[in-house]
Amino acid sequence: MPTEEALGKRAQEILCAIVRSYIESGEALGSRTLSKLQNHALSPASIRNVMADLDDAGYLYQPHTSAGRIPTAKAFRFFIKSLPLRNMPGAESRRVVERFRDVHTVERRVERSCQVLTELTHNVGIAAALPANDQILDQVQLVALADRRVLMIVATDDRMVHNRVVNLTEAIPQESLNALRDYVNHNFAGWKILDARRELLRRIEEERAAYDAVLQRLTVLYRQGLLEVEQHPQIHMEGASNLFGLDLHFTKETMRDLFRALEEKQRILELLDRFLEQHGELQIHVGLGDVHPSMRELSLIGLTIPQPGGMLTRIAVLGPMRMNYARVIAAVREIGRANQQIPS
Repeated sequence: MPTEEALGKRAQEILCAIVRSYIESGEALGSRTLSKLQNHALSPASIRNVMADLDDAGYLYQPHTSAGRIPTAKAFRFFIKSLPLRNMPGAESRRVVERFRDVHTVERRVERSCQVLTELTHNVGIAAALPANDQILDQVQLVALADRRVLMIVATDDRMVHNRVVNLTEAIPQESLNALRDYVNHNFAGWKILDARRELLRRIEEERAAYDAVLQRLTVLYRQGLLEVEQHPQIHMEGASNLFGLDLHFTKETMRDLFRALEEKQRILELLDRFLEQHGELQIHVGLGDVHPSMRELSLIGLTIPQPGGMLTRIAVLGPMRMNYARVIAAVREIGRANQQIPS
């Protein structure tokens, strides 16, 4: 039985031709049809013998005795390795760059990445921002709103922005809020968020704080959650409806299970964590049945991009095993470059 390394040139060509045809048509391919499509000098009988060997080696299978062959996940993995890495066409690449030109925060960039991946590949686009465990304070902004409300904005050096609107019993003028903002930024910019909040509490609890107008007002905002930031990952996913138009050989029950799985944020996170562990390297995984039985005919192509401050951005395309790999790989690499060029 031939191994992947032992496949001869003829077998490799035939295998790649079968995979390409299956990606385009979704139909099993017979030796006679393949001979006509490829204009091979080989006879259908010779091609049939090669296909039988590929079947024995686990690259192909016959859904029915009289049917042609369909490539397995092993065949797709071999086919992907044979693909040359190509960039997106220049005009298309420039359009992608333009889509990110006005996006200056990680939150917006993750959302835009998801949108553009879906548009470019017509599959399921996924993008996630995973905050660092020890976020560093960049700066605080405090804005007076109507009805005794205050908008508290906390920016961390991983380019995340956390907003919170709080209601106060007494209004604080904008001039006073500016003084509170300057106090926090002067004393705590560059600190770990948890350390800054702990130190601010220590100062508030000191006896002299009773005579310090700034600390008195900071006490009010502290109790309303000043310097508290959520550590929850931000996840965007679009294009799940694109799976409806594909022949995934799923029953209605399996398709329902798939969409339920895609609705679970934690499962999507587990999918990204499991398959996109290596930073900066394109990862391709064919057949995701180990994650969930309904994903056995799906593939994932993605990247993990380290960001300043310890944050991680993960982008991926989830689609059928018979997706256009060259197109999807080029799109993921292009969006990966866009996420590495976040402006200061």
